[in-house]
Parts: sequence; C-alpha cells; structure tokens
Amino acid sequence: MEFRKLGASELRVSSVCLGTMTFGQQNSEAEAHAQLDAAFDRGVNFIDAAEMYPVPARADTYGRTETIVGSWLQSRPRDSVVVATKVAGPGRNMAWIRGGPVSLDRSNIREAVEASLTRLGTDYIDLYQIHWPARNQPMFGQWRFDPGSERPATPIEAQLVALAELVAEGKIRYVGLSNEHPWGLMSFLRAADALGLPRVVSVQNAFNLLNRVFEQSMAEVCFREQVSLLPYSVLGFGHLSGKYLDDPDAPGRISLFPAFGQRYDKPGVRPAVAAYAALARRHGMTPAEMAIAFVARQPLVGSVILGATSVAQLEANLNACERRIDAGLLEEIDAIHLQFPSPAP
Repeated sequence: MEFRKLGASELRVSSVCLGTMTFGQQNSEAEAHAQLDAAFDRGVNFIDAAEMYPVPARADTYGRTETIVGSWLQSRPRDSVVVATKVAGPGRNMAWIRGGPVSLDRSNIREAVEASLTRLGTDYIDLYQIHWPARNQPMFGQWRFDPGSERPATPIEAQLVALAELVAEGKIRYVGLSNEHPWGLMSFLRAADALGLPRVVSVQNAFNLLNRVFEQSMAEVCFREQVSLLPYSVLGFGHLSGKYLDDPDAPGRISLFPAFGQRYDKPGVRPAVAAYAALARRHGMTPAEMAIAFVARQPLVGSVILGATSVAQLEANLNACERRIDAGLLEEIDAIHLQFPSPAP
C-alpha cells in the first residue's frame, strides 16, 4: 500500500480510503467490521464517514455509520487510523438533523462535531469536512448554476472561524471540503490566509470516467494551493462496471434507491459506458478495474475513496487500484472522453 501526504497537512494516508456510507443500511455491523478488518489488513489506514450516513439518509438510521465505525475503532490503536467525517449542511430537507440544519454556523458545527466524537468513541477527528456548501451552487448532478436559487448562508469566514476553534481545542486536526467548486475552495483558502485560520487540506468531489469536471475546474487550484483530491463515486454508482448495459435493472444501489440514479440518467452516459467497457476488455481488464485504476493514477489524488457491500467486492476494488494505466491506454481513454465529455457531471 502506498502512503501519501494529504495536502499541506502532516497526515499520511493510504492511497485508498474506505468509504462507509453503506454501513448500517446495506451492511450490518458485523459485515462492516469485516470490511474494516480486510481493508486494515491490506494497509488501508484511512476511513471516511459522515454524520448523515448511511444513505439514503433517514431519521431512523441517522448517525448509525459513525457508531459502527466507532465500535470497530475500539479494537485498534487510535493513532493507527486516520478518521474523516463530515458535517451536514442546509438545503437537503433533513429535518431530523439539528432541526434542518438551517445553517453551518458556529452552533451547528460545534453540535455536529460533539455528536460525531461521541458516536465514533474518540476524542479527536483527523479530518473534518463540510459535506456540501451552505450557499447556493449546483451539486449532486445539477450541472448549471442558478442565480435565482440564492438563499441565506453562513459566511465562509464564520464557518472557518468555528472550525478553527475546534482545531485549537484538539477536537479536529484538519479541515476539508466536499462537493465544492473553485470559488468556494479559493474563498476558504483566502479567508484562512487573511485571518490566520486553518487552511483546507483536501476536497472530496465526485470524479470518474463519466465526470472529469475536476480536471477543468478544480485541478489548478488544488495543485497551486496544495489541496488533495479525495475522489468519490469512482464507478459512477456502478455504471462503470458495465453491469447496467445488458440489464438496466441489475442489482445495485440504483435499483435499491432509484433517486440516486438521477445523476447518471443523462443521454451521453450509456454510449460512454459502452465505449469504456469495450476498451477495458480489449486491454484485458474488467470495466470496473479500468475505471478505478484510471482514478488512482491521477496526480492530485490524495486517496481514492472505495465503497463496497462485501469483502469480496472490496478486495476486487483494492486489487484494481494496483493496476497500471500505460500511456497508450490513457490516450485511448482520453479519446473516448473527447467524444463523450463528462456526460454525468
């Protein structure tokens, strides 16, 4: 397992991060612990959770993922694991989370951190991330900024001040963002520099063969500002495995939770997946192996977030991260991308 420095932090994380949003919904506690053990045994030291997990988010499962991760953490030396989690923001109709939440102000952030620490059974969180921005912006499959959807939002400076207090208290070590855009990332970085506050060290965004928007919109910022990408949805909710080409109703998250399919229910997705799947097979790889290996080789990636519903699936995904994409194959991938540029942003 390769280890990398996360952004400008002192954290050294495995090149693979175990995503946990299935824990407590698609996976029982025992199954989740089996995945955690298997990942840890393969050298994975990085775990990503969120207060709203598991998905789909519901009142009766809220916080269950962190509780499951916390029960597993008790069997490991705390300093051997890098734990990341996230605070939920406004605008997602989750009334069971702090009554909304209606903002990312000091009170909401502090309450969220304290609750996550309790569920995780630890006294500090290594990487604390804002799950999505408080302000109006396109996200989760929306592809266009809508000026008419403006809403009140806690200023970025105030969010960062609240996080800085928690860093000073030792409750979180580093700050990260998720589902962010260039304006937001640069605004956090400028505020940190101007006010002497903690700088963002990572951004967790969707990145895969169907969504390479990061390369055009965020890559330069991350490179120049020493911010690592933590890519999620590397298989595009299973589409890039190719399984939906022959059977649109194949078992998977989309068949279980149809609402998640909207991000990929776009005209260019199916022909792009077919082209990538055929290319992978010509090179002796499964479509999933090529899709994961492509993301893993990107130069600004700090750690690839891989989720699974079984140990066997996890092992296959870990093996795929070790596959190499040579220059010739990358050229062929790029040729398909130019034909079908980011059909599912």
